[in-house]
Amino acid sequence: MWLIARRSFTDGWPRLLATLLAALFSVALIAGTVQFAARAQNAVSGSGASEYSRTDVLVQGGSVDTGDPQAVPDGGIPIDRVAAHPGVAAVAGDAVIRVIAAGRDGRAITPPAGARTLLRPWVAEPGLNPYRTESGRAPAADGEVAVTRHLAEAGRLGVGGTVTVALPRQTRTMKIVGVVSVQGRGAVTSGDLLLAPPETVRRDAGLPAGTWQSVWVKARPGVPAGRLRGELERGLGTGAATVREAGAVRDAQAAGRAGQGAEIGGGIGMLTGVAAFVGLFVVANTFGGLIRQRTRRLALLGAIGATPAQINALIRLEALAMGLPASLGGALLGGTVADVLIRLFAKDGFDVSAADPAPLWIALAAPAAAGVLVTQLAVWRAARRAAAIVPMQALRESAHEQPLRRRLRLVTALLIFLSAFVFYGPVPAVLNDDPPGPERTNAVAALIAYGSMVIVIALAVLGPLLVRPFGALVGSLATLLNGEAGRLARATITRSPQRVSSAASSLMLGVALASTAAIILVSANGRFDEVSAQVMRAEHAVSTTDRTPDGLRPLPRDLADSLAKVPGVTRASALTTADVRLVSPAPRPRASDQKAGPLHLAVTGADQQTLPEVLELGGSLPALAPGEIGLPSAVMEAQRLEPGRRIVVHGRHGEVQLTIAGAYHDPSHLFADQGLVAPATMERLDRNAPARLVLVRGGTAEAIERAVAGIPGAEVLDRTGYARLASATFAEGTTVIYGFIAMTLLLALFGTATTVSMSVTERRREFGLLGAVGTTGRQIRSIVRWEAATVVVLGTLLGLGVAVGTVGLIHLATGSSFIRPAAPWWIYLLITAAAAAVTLGTTALPARRASSVPVLEAAGAE
Repeated sequence: MWLIARRSFTDGWPRLLATLLAALFSVALIAGTVQFAARAQNAVSGSGASEYSRTDVLVQGGSVDTGDPQAVPDGGIPIDRVAAHPGVAAVAGDAVIRVIAAGRDGRAITPPAGARTLLRPWVAEPGLNPYRTESGRAPAADGEVAVTRHLAEAGRLGVGGTVTVALPRQTRTMKIVGVVSVQGRGAVTSGDLLLAPPETVRRDAGLPAGTWQSVWVKARPGVPAGRLRGELERGLGTGAATVREAGAVRDAQAAGRAGQGAEIGGGIGMLTGVAAFVGLFVVANTFGGLIRQRTRRLALLGAIGATPAQINALIRLEALAMGLPASLGGALLGGTVADVLIRLFAKDGFDVSAADPAPLWIALAAPAAAGVLVTQLAVWRAARRAAAIVPMQALRESAHEQPLRRRLRLVTALLIFLSAFVFYGPVPAVLNDDPPGPERTNAVAALIAYGSMVIVIALAVLGPLLVRPFGALVGSLATLLNGEAGRLARATITRSPQRVSSAASSLMLGVALASTAAIILVSANGRFDEVSAQVMRAEHAVSTTDRTPDGLRPLPRDLADSLAKVPGVTRASALTTADVRLVSPAPRPRASDQKAGPLHLAVTGADQQTLPEVLELGGSLPALAPGEIGLPSAVMEAQRLEPGRRIVVHGRHGEVQLTIAGAYHDPSHLFADQGLVAPATMERLDRNAPARLVLVRGGTAEAIERAVAGIPGAEVLDRTGYARLASATFAEGTTVIYGFIAMTLLLALFGTATTVSMSVTERRREFGLLGAVGTTGRQIRSIVRWEAATVVVLGTLLGLGVAVGTVGLIHLATGSSFIRPAAPWWIYLLITAAAAAVTLGTTALPARRASSVPVLEAAGAE
């Protein structure tokens, strides 16, 4: 069997090469996702460096959400009260301010692995200072900072240079005087750090003299951290501060990063599953075509005594010999795919470039083993079919499917259709258990997408039964237009449905991927364009295009005042945002049999005088006074609230009592989707709330661009531009998803091209004999083109059906008006034209070769 396999490789290497390339690209896609997943895990779980590494006890002012490692205390604590305790050896004040830092090129620097960029005070106390100065010195004067190594490397910054920092209220240029690391790493678990003199940070945080958000405490020798925590808690009094052991805070940070890693791993797992599915599909199709080409040779082996088990082993041996180099090459090529994924994720605010690469056994060995497994699974059906070949039947030029096989196909397809409910079934449970929002929509979309992949397999099984009616339709048109050549084309199509179906299946997969992505993208963009035009009255929107895990990067609040002075500008209104939690009345559960969870709202702050001139919100909400809040009608209905009701929310600085002034509606979900307050109220909720958007009425885009030139990442957009930016942000991770779909689409189209080309090549004998009986080369090329037309019709219709069905199910399940199955007619026309161009283009050269096959060569061809 090995000698026969070796002979097959040496004699038929061109046809094996196409299959090998399909396997190589499939493994590369799998390897790239695996390598990226491992690197992402290293980024989120391997960055265990903590700024609290030398701290024993952490005293945080007021209260803090201990379940959120990134939470900031809502109060202040005088440092002298903590330092006066007898068990305390040393103290250092701490405050956290979220900022944006710009690199040398002026673009905002993306912090590592979805973390944040923070301005914090330099710790002068040697016993508490966790920072190791790698170059330069500690900051000493206002305007000086030391930066962590990752920030310096990512922004190409160095000692002696400057860094532009966007603070919540203003933008400053600071001088870099040092580069530091923490526990040997270039960033801490919470992200990149800019370390400034303590008084600079305290002033920018808006804290009184001698007061800090947190106080780091070093215990005296012989005083355990647990005992000191209890003594401080009793000494400071209940409610004045939250006292925690620093070790518990470090563990919470590590657990939070691990949870983020698991979430990222789940998303990458979904992409890896899609990659494995596409790879399996493509390799199975191409190897199936390879078996059809060798039907006569395999039949002759059976005629001279080879058993079905030996033929099965022969096919698997060839698959192994082909899968090993393809898997090794794909594993090496996976590094390039992983680099592409890293860049795509960085555009969505998740940068893992600073993480260590995956170990070799993960980066190479695991994908190579997965590639061998995929190729073996892909040839399973082909090997069984080859082992079942009847010698006398196979020696005939073709064989029609028997009625029993048709019934078997129908039963198999039905079972596969039913198995799709393994993924469709959990959708109602997700809808009932998860709160509305992008996370629930993404989970439902993922389940439906997996179910649709199962439907693709079922349609591929049914493909040969669908070829005959579609082939007869195309053949009738061919007969009408091309006469005898059309009649021959119809006979060829209907006589060999398996061959046509194989090519159409690969095309169906490619069309389904492209159409689903295109319909969702066009639907979301169209809806955002529609509603943003209704709501946004301003001509310009100033925003950042750099994304973080929390959305678009914020802007300094003083930007609105600067833009109001630009010539021609009549109104400039900044929209600030703060996250609050409803305390009273207690949030209501979504269902009577469920436990109520916390209700978080992203409240928008806007100047009430300028708001009506830049935004037109639905409802009849009056101008809000300090202490009042407007809520969306959906929130008021779900929580059974009414105007005039007093509520208590927990903001950045503790609990705040507010009065509901009325209900409103933001149909765009872009500007004030969850709550609206006046600037004075926003000061009570979060005095450092940044501006996420500045709406400008009047003026020219050029003049406004000059005014924001010094703001890192700031761009001036019109209504359509901001709607497109917001639509991409609304669907978190779209850059990655569309980039990955593009890679899988290229693989699917390669499979289509390979399968179509092989289906033409395998009939060299048939075309040569047609030429021997008088068929012209032009007629033979016409036969091939009409067969390709059948592939286009069948593959495109099935692919579009899967895409429209998938998007329709997502729309019905989520009720989202931004994901609708309707798309402009030109989308379908463009996809059909692209499918036709790919299919006809890949058949042109093989058809030309087939039309010139010599008769003697055809008689001896397999």
